[in-house]
Amino acid sequence: MIQFLIHEKADTVGVATVVIKAGEKVHGLFMDTQEPVEVTVSQDIPLGHKIAMQDHETDGAVIKYGADIGRVSEPIKKGQHVHIHNLKTRRW
Repeated sequence: MIQFLIHEKADTVGVATVVIKAGEKVHGLFMDTQEPVEVTVSQDIPLGHKIAMQDHETDGAVIKYGADIGRVSEPIKKGQHVHIHNLKTRRW
């Protein structure tokens, strides 16, 4: 069962298609290549929220849809929840 999707191979986050609980090893799919991918999540991920597919350093970029969608405000580890608590717009 697919539990998250990644829009493009270059993206650094995936999007949960179901509610995911911390500690689960989940199965995803790259939409552009149809390649499967797995990750173990370390935090609960609500439906529609982002999952880090790699470590991100503070002030680094999060890539989704092949584009920079914001600035990392605190370090994010692979498998963590990515949302407004650790991702900010570059406008401010």
